Amino acid sequence: MDQKKEIKKIIERNKRVEADKAWETSLTRRLIISVMTYLLIVLFLWVNKMPNPWLNALIPAIAFILSTLTLPFFKRWWLKQRRD
Repeated sequence: MDQKKEIKKIIERNKRVEADKAWETSLTRRLIISVMTYLLIVLFLWVNKMPNPWLNALIPAIAFILSTLTLPFFKRWWLKQRRD
């Protein structure tokens, strides 16, 4: 394969990787996962006749949001430890 085709393939791959990373770190993705988690837990609690499913389902959804907010901090810390 000639170099121009190789370079074009690399550029296309980099665009896909950048798009995937943008999606993985997007607020939209976090909100979708949070809402889906909340609704799934509500359903689980409701089916099992647990008290206050709409209120109690907030805990795992909020925990997910908090975990995604703290991950960048821990990632930077981990990378720094790894370099040193």
